[in-house]
Amino acid sequence: MIMAHTIFIIIIIVIIFNYLFERYLDYLNSTYWSNTIPPELQDIYDAEEYKKSQEYEKAKQRFSLIVESLSFIAMLAMLMFGGFAFLDKFVREYTTNPILMALLFFGILALVADILSTPFSIYSIFVIEEKFGFNRTTPKTFVLDKIKGLFLGAIIGGGILAFIVWIYVSTGEWFWVIAWAAIGLFMIFITMFYSTLIVPLFNKQTPLEDGELRVAIEKFASKVGFKLNNIFVIDGSKRSNKANAYFSGLGAKKRIVLYDTLIKDHTVDELVAVLAHEIGHYKKKHTLTGIILSLAQTGLMLFILSLFIGYPVLSQALGADEGSFHMGILAFGLLYSPLSLVLGLVMNVVSRKNEYAADSFAGINFNPEALISALKKLSVNNLSNLRPHPIYVFFYYSHPPLLKRLSALKTQM
Repeated sequence: MIMAHTIFIIIIIVIIFNYLFERYLDYLNSTYWSNTIPPELQDIYDAEEYKKSQEYEKAKQRFSLIVESLSFIAMLAMLMFGGFAFLDKFVREYTTNPILMALLFFGILALVADILSTPFSIYSIFVIEEKFGFNRTTPKTFVLDKIKGLFLGAIIGGGILAFIVWIYVSTGEWFWVIAWAAIGLFMIFITMFYSTLIVPLFNKQTPLEDGELRVAIEKFASKVGFKLNNIFVIDGSKRSNKANAYFSGLGAKKRIVLYDTLIKDHTVDELVAVLAHEIGHYKKKHTLTGIILSLAQTGLMLFILSLFIGYPVLSQALGADEGSFHMGILAFGLLYSPLSLVLGLVMNVVSRKNEYAADSFAGINFNPEALISALKKLSVNNLSNLRPHPIYVFFYYSHPPLLKRLSALKTQM
């Protein structure tokens, strides 16, 4: 049997490797930055806007380096000086119920992490995003978002955690099957009702008003055999000037949501092209595929967890005197991160492939030129980095870089 000290060393190695590897990827990406606009971007950015996009990218990366480094130091300190073991002893003084211990343990960790991260969130939103003209968040909105986020985290996250611990205590080694089924049902439920239950807590959604845009969208939806009754506009400008659109739900609950910032900056043809892309995801069953892959990934994680969670050595690796479900989950989560990275790569590869397919659907069934124009405008308005390093793209990007998407669309013209 592997000793607790060996597992502890492995956890430290994993954390250090992850940190250094992420910094290396950031460095690679920075080698593609340029003070002068590259020839391939001259029909997308003007020189001034390109310079601004590079400054934005540098500001975000410098800030990310500070935040990630502090998080890295804090995690090492908690491990080296027995912080998690101290918290484990603390919660045991108040209860021996495994569900309550888990809720107290992770609740305190989450609350402390949120308190410590709040100053950085404030700086990101009210300094960096403000400097580059994106921020529309008021202090009141920020505070309310924090309160609502903590409330949702406590209700949803706490509820799922309590349920998993209860299943484990009640069923033992086969808990992962029941937990997988329960989490799967919850994932499907959230996919269907996210826009009707969660989004209204943070944003106002209103039906798209009658007019040229709605007629154009409904005409296209009818043409491709996509039954669409729900087209909504969300007040994204409440927090940011950045634009977006998304598709959510399944079956009768499916809906398309447009940011008001998107409508403001795009023509009718560009907006229909963007929605054609979103409809393409649905028609090609990318939404369903994504759910299936997520369920498979969750099942694999729970199965592997079930093989190790019963061994006290996991908890003891973090300094605990005895085994506990909550300390075992924490240790497992730290050890699982390399496999999680690999699975994330697979998900990103599939996602990028799906984005090309959705672009192709929009180009074939509507207008490739309109989608090209919309994608260019979105990138410029969001100050997107259009020359990421290929390795950085491989590890981090769920969407292909803009230039590759444009190149693929141009073959349809």
